[in-house]
Amino acid sequence: MRKIIHVDMDAFYASVVQRDDPKQRGKPVIVAWQGPRSVVCAASYEARRFGVRSAMSALHAERLCPEGVFVAPDFSRYREISQQIRRIFRNHTDLVEPLSLDEAYLDVTDNKHALPTATRVAQAIRREILAQTHLTASAGVAPNKFLAKIASDWRKPDGLFVIQPHEVMDFLAPLPVGRLPGVGRATEHQLHLLGIARVRDLRKLDDTALVARFGRLGARLARLARGEDNQPVEPNRPLQQVSVEQTLESDLPLSALGPIVHECAQKAWLGVQKAGQMGRTVVLKLKTAEFQGLTRSATPLLPLRSAEDLAEQAMLLLIRVELAPSTRYRLAGVGLTNFVGLLGDHPQAQLF
Repeated sequence: MRKIIHVDMDAFYASVVQRDDPKQRGKPVIVAWQGPRSVVCAASYEARRFGVRSAMSALHAERLCPEGVFVAPDFSRYREISQQIRRIFRNHTDLVEPLSLDEAYLDVTDNKHALPTATRVAQAIRREILAQTHLTASAGVAPNKFLAKIASDWRKPDGLFVIQPHEVMDFLAPLPVGRLPGVGRATEHQLHLLGIARVRDLRKLDDTALVARFGRLGARLARLARGEDNQPVEPNRPLQQVSVEQTLESDLPLSALGPIVHECAQKAWLGVQKAGQMGRTVVLKLKTAEFQGLTRSATPLLPLRSAEDLAEQAMLLLIRVELAPSTRYRLAGVGLTNFVGLLGDHPQAQLF
């Protein structure tokens, strides 16, 4: 049985700002450029109390929190600190899978300091991060990646939560199905229509019934409801794609997909920022009401500089879709692939 830790830095970008500038401590810091074309990269916990969240427009954040302190992102600074944190991870295990600049999975089934439990390793890592960076991290410890990621969010900020193997079934049972990976708003709505609101309800459905209703996602949901996740921690896995998809609550024509595509582009760009890498190829993904999938892609001559650039390219791809006007669509998504370097290194790759 594996021993997995998921470490997630607390409001990483905003916490770096507050650490480096004592005048900002205790203030609602919003990491974003102000203006209609910007999205929020991160918000301090003081800003979150006003409802400010990552991926919302900076304009909306400003309306929610008029006293917010807007600070432009500094990705070279974040990368520098991220590398420092990853050295701490690798002091304990070589099996480190970074998800972004501020979070990673660690397999500590065997750890370099022969600490007797994964909990002890997580405690040591959190102490070292605080001592060396003066930043706090939350961690989750569990038998697999899926559970560890849920656990790391359980006692944020500056928390540690452990799910022991014998606790898995009882821990999952009362959770809303929306906490399961892959369950977005539309899928959650469909599950609610079936009378499934909690993981315990999901377990009452036969696996074959879930597969019949939701396809491969149904099979995965059945496994997750039992706490099963066999994905290994993959060190040095290259970033392949950052994408955001949205299953629509009702099927829509192509002409109505513009706002959905724009929202997906905004959220995908936030993922690119967190990854800290520059993608060159824009991908648009659609699925018709008859479950026919199609993709369109393009590689612009110039690097993308903003979420608005990504949205604009995705809208151009939308125009290239040539199915019959009567076609209805049940899913839309936007992604970036073909990663060629670090975000911000190219002189034209500044975000805004």
